[in-house]
Amino acid sequence: MDASRIPPPCRHYLERLSLPQAMRDDIEEQLSALPSASPREAMARLHRLLAGENADAGNPAFGSIAARAQLDVAQDAAWTKHEADVPSQLCIAPPINRASMVPEPWGALNPLVRWGSALFGGSKESAGKTPDAPPPVRPANGGLRRLVLLFLMIGQTALATFYMSRVLPYQGTTPLEMGLLALFALLFCWVSAGFWTAMTGFLLLVTGKDQYLISKTAITDGPIDPAARTAIVMPICNEDVTRVFAGLRATYESVQKTGKLDRFDFFVLSDTNGSDTAAAEVAAWTQLCKAVGGFGRIFYRRRQRRVRRKSGNIDDFCRRWGNDYRYMIVLDADSVMSGDCVTKLVQAMEANPDSGIIQTAPRAAGRDTLYARIQQFSTRVYGPLFTSGLHYWQLGESHYWGHNAIIRMKPFIAHCALALLPGKGPFAGEILSHDFIEAALMRRAGWKVWIAYDLDGSYEEMPPNLLDELKRDRRWCQGNLMNFRLFMARGMHSVHRAVFVTGVLAYLSAPLWFLFLILSTALLAQHTLTEPAYFTEPWQLFPNWPQWHPEKALALFSATATLLFLPKVLSVLLVCIQGARDFGGRFRVVMSMLIEMLFSMMLAPVRMLFHTHFVIAAFMGWALRWKSPSREDSETTPGEAFRYHGYQTLLGLAWGGAIFWLNPAFLPWLLPICGSLAVAIPVSIYSSKVSHGVQFRRAKLFLIPEEKQPPIELAETVRYVKAAEEEADFVQAVVEPRFNAVVCATGKLHPHRSPLAQAMRANLVQTALLSGPSALADVQKNSLLSDPIFLSRLHLDVWTSDDAHPHWFRDIRPEMADQEEQRVLRLRRAA
Repeated sequence: MDASRIPPPCRHYLERLSLPQAMRDDIEEQLSALPSASPREAMARLHRLLAGENADAGNPAFGSIAARAQLDVAQDAAWTKHEADVPSQLCIAPPINRASMVPEPWGALNPLVRWGSALFGGSKESAGKTPDAPPPVRPANGGLRRLVLLFLMIGQTALATFYMSRVLPYQGTTPLEMGLLALFALLFCWVSAGFWTAMTGFLLLVTGKDQYLISKTAITDGPIDPAARTAIVMPICNEDVTRVFAGLRATYESVQKTGKLDRFDFFVLSDTNGSDTAAAEVAAWTQLCKAVGGFGRIFYRRRQRRVRRKSGNIDDFCRRWGNDYRYMIVLDADSVMSGDCVTKLVQAMEANPDSGIIQTAPRAAGRDTLYARIQQFSTRVYGPLFTSGLHYWQLGESHYWGHNAIIRMKPFIAHCALALLPGKGPFAGEILSHDFIEAALMRRAGWKVWIAYDLDGSYEEMPPNLLDELKRDRRWCQGNLMNFRLFMARGMHSVHRAVFVTGVLAYLSAPLWFLFLILSTALLAQHTLTEPAYFTEPWQLFPNWPQWHPEKALALFSATATLLFLPKVLSVLLVCIQGARDFGGRFRVVMSMLIEMLFSMMLAPVRMLFHTHFVIAAFMGWALRWKSPSREDSETTPGEAFRYHGYQTLLGLAWGGAIFWLNPAFLPWLLPICGSLAVAIPVSIYSSKVSHGVQFRRAKLFLIPEEKQPPIELAETVRYVKAAEEEADFVQAVVEPRFNAVVCATGKLHPHRSPLAQAMRANLVQTALLSGPSALADVQKNSLLSDPIFLSRLHLDVWTSDDAHPHWFRDIRPEMADQEEQRVLRLRRAA
């Protein structure tokens, strides 16, 4: 055998292919026995030798797909068998078992229109009930509880508003003071709702008595019904691929340890449109399946038509495979769940046949920046009070947060497809915040929605810094404002109508608070710069004297502060009662609470301005950029801080200066607002630092149990992230012999594509070959990634053509890339 007779591209190709030695020797012997051949001819011969009986004379690299991919994926379960004349494909999805999931039109959203139509003989619209509604197996009527909550909120708000009127100079009789009182009543009622929810949660948790705990109904000592198959689905879109598949692997292995893995299938549902990320997803899916033997149980689908974002992705799954499963557990890209939690969710569903959704209360963990650690501490310590309180008031009409929850497939498919919101403008069209709507539709159809707030083993990650959190809030603001259009939609449960209201107030409260502060400043300016009006009515006999009651103002301020901070104090008290060792001890958990209170006070005005901007942007119809949140500990740069917080700093300084000029005695009341805005830049930068988060952890501040004793699922996620190889990209999908075959084996064949479409793909291949990957848009690269015929053709052309762009040789032979680049430069100079 004379290996020197083999053209260099073939030798390099065999090196990258890493064949078994005996197989490589045989191929080299046959190649060296050929008479002098061009690199193209030799490479075609090499692929025919690899392909054997599957050889394709017209496209040799296409014929060798299965042989090359099997060098990387040798497991039998990985392959889906086809006809003899078509290469085998990797088992990326089960056979399609289609279900019909058709959105029901919303009809008239104005109840007056509906009532008028019914009154004058129009057709009556159904309220969403269908014959498949479940029997009332688990009665839980919370009507009386909710009336009590409403009475407490209204009574407390009325009393506080009365005292507020006594604080004002003219006791709320002037137009400006009336406006202030109206805003105060709205804002105080919003605070009151959160206060009483937390108080109720504290009583539940401190007594441990909740007769409606959905998780306690799960029968955990028996097997799961073989027919109760569950799909664990993870919709992703341009995410951190390494983190996504590390978390999924940890979840998969945890479920495997329960011994009930045969009841579950896993689906990664990708809406990624970045070609490098799409290639990395295929590589990560393959590596995951090889590592855990998950072929045939872990599936991957990347949509070509990306419509309706996450909800559209879930709907696409339901239409294709929903009939195969009784339940579906939805994960976010940063979700991790324990096998015990997953199986308990299924068992709770089995024990409650009238339940449509059971939502867990995910615990935030896994971040290291100071900002994220403060938020993790807040949700871990304060969160249980609010989630248990919500459960007390809502019962079977609870929230669904879109992830870390189990859903009953049949009613979800029948009732939860989302129609477009009618009309025109910024609040019409595609629904953005789908989860609240899906919960409302599920309940409208008669199925209950529960929060399993006590269930351990459900985890998520927080945004790493303030700016990333606010970018997420921009989307949520738009979505919640849109959802409010369904407040009076037919058939909605009163609790879910209240959910729509709270969703709006979560963001609308910011401009209301801002307006309240502006009116307060205007009232101060009015009484400072103008003469008091003692006679405001015609023929008035006695003057109206302005009255100042600082003692009442201080009492009202103290009462409001109590409503805001008492839930946090009680949360820490509960931690101290139940055991604070995993939180750093009693002293440190109290210190963490005090620092968190100061931190939240400093950030509240910053969030107020951002949320005000978001609400205005939504009403004005300004464009909304939809980008996946950061899945790593990214830090805020000084440039970003100045760009986003610069105007807030100027506003805080100007506002504080104006107050000092008007009345220095009033400045302490507004200093928390003005001062916080003035220092927004350094606070945003400081809190985003990983080093500062680590320093506080060493001091055992903001410590949570998941940091002190990490659950095995979170520890394994971190380990897999650290051990991960460098992510693959589009160039490797084209060039690397094995990876190219794997990507081709996950693509979809289109044997009946029109001649025009084939000519367009051929031109695309030629453009990519000559001009390099940078000459293609992501949509063009993605079309090649999903087309095994033309991707394999480009693969062969890159390896054999003298005109191939040097960038393709980046990973094959860097020296070859340098030589080719020099050659191209010389040709350009000569031209």
